Amino acid sequence: MKCLKCDGELSLTNVDGKNYAKCNKCGSLFTAAEIRNYAHIVSEIKSSEKSSGTGMMIWKLASGILSTVLFIFVALQSCAAGLGNALSSNGEISGTAGLIVAIMLLVGGIVSIVSRKGSISGNIAIMILYGIAALVGFACAGSYSDLYIWSGWCLICVILAVISLVIG
Repeated sequence: MKCLKCDGELSLTNVDGKNYAKCNKCGSLFTAAEIRNYAHIVSEIKSSEKSSGTGMMIWKLASGILSTVLFIFVALQSCAAGLGNALSSNGEISGTAGLIVAIMLLVGGIVSIVSRKGSISGNIAIMILYGIAALVGFACAGSYSDLYIWSGWCLICVILAVISLVIG
């Protein structure tokens, strides 16, 4: 056991017929009740840290995998939308916007998986990547209406990254 004041090693000692834990470094004396209370508080703090972080870790892993898989689907769909835009000469850029969203889904998914243990910089990167994807998708969807769905997914990921950052 470690000292509650200086983190030194504790050893058992007897003072006036009562047992204490004495720090070998600073000399502080602790009763068994003080040590039990301290150990209980530390275990509660550790369990609350684990429980609050576990949900975010699962969310980041799941959203990362889903976003990486969606990349393939959105990229192929965007190529088809871009070809449709070119053939109809309608001047829309929804196919290109879809490719940007697809690339951001891939990169955001990878960052989400890699930073699932709760790094602040990872959450900020996720917010930026998915935020750009949501802005581009909503602004440039045009006739490519599915791009609103993929942009909505990106917006959900931004919101969850903000929550993870605040809880974190």
